[in-house]
Amino acid sequence: GELFPGENIACSEIHPSSFSLQPCFPNPFNASTVVRYQIPDARNVSLRVYDTAGRLVATLVNEMREVGTHEVTFEGSKLASGIYLAKLQAGEFTAVQKLVLLK
Repeated sequence: GELFPGENIACSEIHPSSFSLQPCFPNPFNASTVVRYQIPDARNVSLRVYDTAGRLVATLVNEMREVGTHEVTFEGSKLASGIYLAKLQAGEFTAVQKLVLLK
């Protein structure tokens, strides 16, 4: 599928052997941070950001992705300072990571 705004595919000769949601960089962040994840096979991927009350604040990815390492930029300039949660779902794999927005 097409890339979401701010999403890049980091091409690599080596295919990942497992799922992972890697640490965001920078974190804490001001304005934007890069969320990177790996999937070992092509599948539907959902990457969403929630506030601490459980409200969805951004959908970064929500479609089929190829095997490999992917990265997407989360733009938080219009959000309040605070803690946010990035949740990656790919098949039965789920991972959550804390993001800290400081302005």
